[in-house]
Amino acid sequence: MAGRNDRAKARATLAAALVSCFVLASCGGFDPRAEGALDSYTAEEIYQRGEYELARRRADDAAFYFGEIERLYPYSEWAKRGLIMQAFAYHSARDYPNSRASAQRYIDFYPLDADAAYAQYLLALSYYDQIDEIGRDQGLTFQALQALRTVIEQYPESEYAEPAMLKFDLAFDHLAAKEMEIGRYYLGRSHFTAAINRFRVVVESYQTTTHTAEALYRLVEAYLALGLTAEAQTAGAILGYNFQSTVWYADAYALLTGRGLRAEVVGDNWLSNFYRQVVLGEWR
Repeated sequence: MAGRNDRAKARATLAAALVSCFVLASCGGFDPRAEGALDSYTAEEIYQRGEYELARRRADDAAFYFGEIERLYPYSEWAKRGLIMQAFAYHSARDYPNSRASAQRYIDFYPLDADAAYAQYLLALSYYDQIDEIGRDQGLTFQALQALRTVIEQYPESEYAEPAMLKFDLAFDHLAAKEMEIGRYYLGRSHFTAAINRFRVVVESYQTTTHTAEALYRLVEAYLALGLTAEAQTAGAILGYNFQSTVWYADAYALLTGRGLRAEVVGDNWLSNFYRQVVLGEWR
C-alpha cells in the first residue's frame, strides 16, 4: 500500500508541475519578461517552467526562468538549485560567458555544496568547448587547462574528476598540435631555426602528448638541413628509444642512414641533455 501511495503522490506532483508549466506558458498576452509578471508564482513553479523550456530545447528561455528564481527568492533552496541550472542552461545555449558567470557565482556562494564540483566543471567546459579548432586563440586552451586542473585537484572524489582529466589531456594535446602546426609551416618554408624552436617546445614541454614522435622526426629533418648532424643523430636516438615501432622512426632512420649516420647520442647539446635526464634519469 505504501508503494502505491508513493506512486500516486508522484503522479499528482507531476500533474501539478505540468499544470504550472502550462499556466505559465499560456497565451493571452502573458509576457514572462514584463516587470512583475512572475511575482505571483512560487519558486517551484518558476523552476518547473525552466525545466519545461529545457525539455523544449529553448535553453535561453530556461536560463531566464532559473535566473528569475534567484531574483525573486534570493537565498532560498530553489534559488540555489536555479543558479546551477542557469549555468547549465546557458551552456546548452552555447552562451559560454554567461554560463561561466553563473557557475562562478555558484562556487562563490556555495563553495561547500555538493554541486560545487559540477559548477567548476561547467566553468571549465565554458572554455574547453571553444577550443575545438587548432587555429583559435590558445588563451582559451590555457584557461581551460587551469579550470580543469581545479576540478581534478579540488574535487578528486567527484564524478567530474575523471572526465576533467580526459579533457585536460586533450587540451594539452591541443597546445602541442598548435606548436606542430607552426613548426611545419616554418619547416616548409626552410625557416629551420624557427621550426626547431617550435618542435623543441613539443619535446620538452608536451612530451606526454601524441605529437612527440613527429616532433623528434621533424628535428632530424631540420637539423640535417642545417648540417647539424650531432643534433640530428641524437634526436633520432631518442625517437628510436621511445618510438621505435612508429613510422616516424622508420623515416628518421632512413634519413640518417642515407647520409651514413646512425641514430645515437652525439655531442653536448640540449637533446643529449634531454636524453640523459629523461631517458637515463641522470638529473645532474
